[in-house]
Amino acid sequence: MASIERLVAGFYRIPLPVVLSDSTHGEIRAFELNTVRVLDADGAEGIGYTYTVGRNGAAVDAILAREMPELLSGAAAERIEQLWQKMWWGLHYGGRGGPTVLAISAVDIALWDLKAKRAGLPLWSLLGGHDPRVPCYAGGIDLELPLDALLRQTDDNLAKGFRAIKMKVGRRRLGEDVERVAAMRAHLGDDFPLMADANMRWSVDEALRAARRLQPFELVWLEEPIVPDDLAGHARLVREGGVPIATGENLRTLWDFRHLIASGGVTFPEPDVTNCGGITVFMKVARLAEAFNLPVTSHGAHDVTVHLLAACPNRSYLEAHGFGLDAYIAEPLRLEDGLAVAPDRPGHGIAFDWPGLERLRA
Repeated sequence: MASIERLVAGFYRIPLPVVLSDSTHGEIRAFELNTVRVLDADGAEGIGYTYTVGRNGAAVDAILAREMPELLSGAAAERIEQLWQKMWWGLHYGGRGGPTVLAISAVDIALWDLKAKRAGLPLWSLLGGHDPRVPCYAGGIDLELPLDALLRQTDDNLAKGFRAIKMKVGRRRLGEDVERVAAMRAHLGDDFPLMADANMRWSVDEALRAARRLQPFELVWLEEPIVPDDLAGHARLVREGGVPIATGENLRTLWDFRHLIASGGVTFPEPDVTNCGGITVFMKVARLAEAFNLPVTSHGAHDVTVHLLAACPNRSYLEAHGFGLDAYIAEPLRLEDGLAVAPDRPGHGIAFDWPGLERLRA
């Protein structure tokens, strides 16, 4: 069993090809990418990453560069559960969320990548294997796009092979959201899978009004209608809103998901592997959802997450995000008939363009 020889952190600012927008962050012109390379004593390497929406990546980088080598150097690389506990408790007093959990997530992804590479298996197969072809939607970050531009973006996504689409809601007037969802429904047809994401914009009462007015458009789900911490509010929305609710991208621990699911406050649990604690926690959330007979979806990091959903019998949709990382990956996500295909390469299969990223070092 090879030990961890060293960890190498990277911190980059990735410009976006188009300006993105949502109800929480406003205009998004770049995102920050944190990478970590875990090398074992035999020279094998696992790669992990996390990201922030333009700020606080330096805090993640400091944890990856300073704290993690001291915690993990010399440890057995394959004992991922043990290493996760060591990271969690070693950083617990200043952690339990925020940059700490993002850093843990990146290292955990790298450890699983390393383990799968050493086994000569694609990650989805190592995790149990269910079906490498995963339903996938295009996650639009498009709140401020004029309607004609929104429809053009939709046509571009259809031309790329997507057969499900998510749009943003949460504009200043609810009537504007309703008009835009109605236009998208008319454009796509009655049976096309359409989701809407409010990015925590509303109070519970506002979200209930929105859900009821959006009910006729038969959304697959309404995502993050309120702040993630309001468990009673989520349960009320599921109970009274008449629209399925997806949430979880801003939850940071397994226990957060446990409380949300047990309260009846979610229809589609939605962990993000880069901020929930990594692959170790994502898979536990997926199994927890399965125990409650709930379908699991995902947020961001589609090149990693396609493997995780490919290992889950209760998977629903993979989100494909438009964060511009494809330009720095050798073989981006592949779609076939609206399905994302988990690659058969050993590990998660992500090969970064390190020289290209180096020019963007933050």
